[in-house]
Amino acid sequence: MRQGPLAGRYPVVAAMVVFALVPYLALSAALGPITPVIAHELGMSLQAMSITSGMANAGYAVGTVLAVQFAQHLHQRRMLIVYGSLLVIGSVLTAAAVDPTMFIIGHVLQGLCTSLLLIAAVPPLIIDYPVARLRETAVILNVCIFGAVALGPVVGGIQANYHGWRPLFWIIAGIAAAALALSLLTFRDTPPVNPDAPIDYIALGLASLGCASAFFGASRLLTHRFLDPTAAGPLLGGLLLIIILFVHEYTAKNPLLCVRSLVSTLPVAGIIAAICAAAASVSAISLTLTSLSHHLSPLHLGLLYLPEFGGAVLTAFIFGAVFHTRLLHYFVLVGLTLLVAGILVMNASKPPTDALTAVGSGLIGIGVGSSVVPALFIAGFSLRSNNVQRVFAIIELLRAVAAFLIAPILIYIAATVGNSIDSGTRTALWICFGLAVAGGVIGAGLYVASGVRPPEPSVEDWMAGERPGWYSPPLFARFRKNTDLDEENCP
Repeated sequence: MRQGPLAGRYPVVAAMVVFALVPYLALSAALGPITPVIAHELGMSLQAMSITSGMANAGYAVGTVLAVQFAQHLHQRRMLIVYGSLLVIGSVLTAAAVDPTMFIIGHVLQGLCTSLLLIAAVPPLIIDYPVARLRETAVILNVCIFGAVALGPVVGGIQANYHGWRPLFWIIAGIAAAALALSLLTFRDTPPVNPDAPIDYIALGLASLGCASAFFGASRLLTHRFLDPTAAGPLLGGLLLIIILFVHEYTAKNPLLCVRSLVSTLPVAGIIAAICAAAASVSAISLTLTSLSHHLSPLHLGLLYLPEFGGAVLTAFIFGAVFHTRLLHYFVLVGLTLLVAGILVMNASKPPTDALTAVGSGLIGIGVGSSVVPALFIAGFSLRSNNVQRVFAIIELLRAVAAFLIAPILIYIAATVGNSIDSGTRTALWICFGLAVAGGVIGAGLYVASGVRPPEPSVEDWMAGERPGWYSPPLFARFRKNTDLDEENCP
């Protein structure tokens, strides 16, 4: 087996994962204040910039499904180098862009390749190392996914304060190049997962067309009414295709994604919590950033969201201490509660004061960090560890749709409801509040309806691939005569 000089070295592999994930995730949250600067320099309209961001987010969502399909038939570590190379190319194109075409192609490549790297690189970091390393991996995932996003407003505010954008994009390109270099140094050739498996063309087509259509429609809401056919048609049609994707994967004999295997109490409760937390948190931050941008300078505003990063980091280390205990389940519920509190604090005045914004962003950082990645582990422990890549793909696809698709819709509501952007934002924040509450209530309700007490995972057995980390009873087991789990449909 061909190997790089640093193959198998956990610290270096972990650094590669960090460098692969951070660039786009941080950039997606940093674009707000610098979007007008980019648009002016490249001769793009704000609507064109909105569509570009929408297509990059669509690429991120689609990449989760593509990565699983590629892993079945192609050598994953070789593909990791391909993904990393494309990420570098995309990052250089955006940083050096002299016209809209270069910027659009580059940014869409950044979104697509980030999720390809995420699904290809993270699962091996989880299952290919001793159990003792799993705690560190749990911390790294939380810091990468949410710490990077939480830093976005601060980074964007700093760049906007100097009326520039290229230095940030060149830094992103440098980080992507470091990720590529580390992927070469840690290279260890591995065979495809299942080269005899059929290619799921239906799933690939539904995911690609559904995500592209839905995100295009949502991005049109910047300048179009919701009922405009060019906005509502693609948006609603794309969502319908995504729903059809999951129905197809549930009923298929040889599905690409393990949908049927996840339809039991614990993973469904975890996934619902993750979707609601992602939608509520990203939307709340986007709404308040948009509203307060009319009152504060970009740098001042960005610094008010620095506590969100602190909350995400704090949560990551607490998560590392509880993920292997029954406290994991309560950790998610506490996180959703703090997320609700953060939204209420931000919605306490119109517009929120500096103090309310800082406190609210900190609570939101803690809340979302306690919800989404923990939900990944709740769902992952419910299946054997060799299916973690597919579980991760499902959760990231749903998280991307929830986080990046609902926020533009709520920003549209904030701009069109009420007599000002501030009053409209308060209305939209109440919707965020409802989403966060729903995640906690529905998740807890599913546990009660199935008569399950939060179990402690058997991490050693799960890591060995012998069996799931715990038993997850069927949905509504208390009210069903037959409580057998559905047969796993992951080949």
